[in-house]
Amino acid sequence: MKIAISGKGGCGKSTIAAALALLLARKGKRVLALDADPDANLACALGLPSELQQRIVPISQQVALIEERTGAKVRQYGQVFRLNPDVSDIADNFATKHQGVALLVLGAISKGGSGCACPESVLIRALVSDLVLYKDDALIMDMEAGVEHLGRGTARGVNTMLVVVEPGQRSVDSTLRVLRMASDIGVKSIKIVANKVSSVEDEAFIRKSLPGNELIGVIPFSEDLRRCDREGISVLDGSSPDLIRRFEDLLASLEGLGN
Repeated sequence: MKIAISGKGGCGKSTIAAALALLLARKGKRVLALDADPDANLACALGLPSELQQRIVPISQQVALIEERTGAKVRQYGQVFRLNPDVSDIADNFATKHQGVALLVLGAISKGGSGCACPESVLIRALVSDLVLYKDDALIMDMEAGVEHLGRGTARGVNTMLVVVEPGQRSVDSTLRVLRMASDIGVKSIKIVANKVSSVEDEAFIRKSLPGNELIGVIPFSEDLRRCDREGISVLDGSSPDLIRRFEDLLASLEGLGN
């Protein structure tokens, strides 16, 4: 199972990514969670203790690793460097493990000028391709609001792009952009999950705003999730049985797609 999760910032991508990763781990799966959002929040949603979170160094800041694998100095432009660096061991050696989930944080890349053909970018793209195309672990990717880390080749290895939408026009507009981008690079299966739904009207708004797109889950607005965030516990450890069932139903729907 390789799931990429995208959507507007603040829509609940990290919450849903963490819930799916933890549920898969509870089923005995080998799970890798990849935080590919520059505003990284997945560690918190997974319930990593704060002291463990503070020890995480994003891959984009692992200067010695980047320079070793690409043969180039970080933040020095006009260099020649390896475009296909060896990344096969990074998940095993650099992931942080908690509750059966191995977490890798990519981090943000400091871009010089327009675009970034820099060693950090090359290493991260190679790493994402390796995880999607060549690793057997279940992979849950918490993306930014787009498809920045997926190339056309990598997209073919993603089983499903899951786009999270909340009941608001800005979230709907962001979802429509993600749907177009994902389709353009060749993602074959693109599904919608509604989040922070407080009423029948909220769900109806989302369905009406995204006609022709399959809604495979509805997650209600929940004070449980706010409390989990405040208390620093995972999204499953502090959720009600009903909310957990919603996450389980979403996972079952994804598994039913053949992921």
